[in-house]
Amino acid sequence: MEVQTCGKPIDSLLEKVLCMNILSSDYFKELYRLKTYHEVIDEIYNQVDHVEPWMTGNCRGPSTAFCLLYKFFTMKLTVKQMHGLLKHEDSPYIRAVGFLYLRYAADPKTLWNWVEPYIKDEEEFSPGSNGRTTTMGVYVRDLLLGQITVRLRSEYMFFLAL
Repeated sequence: MEVQTCGKPIDSLLEKVLCMNILSSDYFKELYRLKTYHEVIDEIYNQVDHVEPWMTGNCRGPSTAFCLLYKFFTMKLTVKQMHGLLKHEDSPYIRAVGFLYLRYAADPKTLWNWVEPYIKDEEEFSPGSNGRTTTMGVYVRDLLLGQITVRLRSEYMFFLAL
């Protein structure tokens, strides 16, 4: 059974500019060779060192994490696969990509059920390229609060348009 999604088309889950940059990136095109969930997990393990949307430095292309996240969008993950991502023990970045998948693609009605067990997760990692560490629980809370902020801003803008 697939993870219940919000129903939006894949190309509207992320910001338009980011999506366009992912689809046109050479790295994303190389990911066509990855056919299975396990191959994508191995690629995350070997290539991802932060989970920001953009690469750092002078080259401002999409990050490897977000290219791999988009690859997962195209695969439509199952419930079993999502549990595998969220509980993965080899790399916190594998888990973080799983939480990003839920944040962008999951049905909002099911999101809390997915993330609630991880709100107090104490695994430390560095989500950004600046090297600052946080816990997975704080990262998950920040993802949720970011989603709420975006939704409230949208509703506020709708209200102003009335």
